[in-house]
Amino acid sequence: MPVVQIYMYKGRSKLQKKQLVERIAKDFQEVVNVKPESLHVLFHDIDKEDWGTRGTLASDLPIK
Repeated sequence: MPVVQIYMYKGRSKLQKKQLVERIAKDFQEVVNVKPESLHVLFHDIDKEDWGTRGTLASDLPIK
């Protein structure tokens, strides 16, 4: 029972997450022969003010 954990900024839609889970499940099945029903994908949606990167808070970085 593999578990994939994804940490990313908040703001992705349900559709984007659904598509990501489908692609990850497909790759796990093709590469390591794990059936989609045996795979778990956990999303950790983090506010930018709760994420530090490059020596500062992500919320303080210029938007790109």
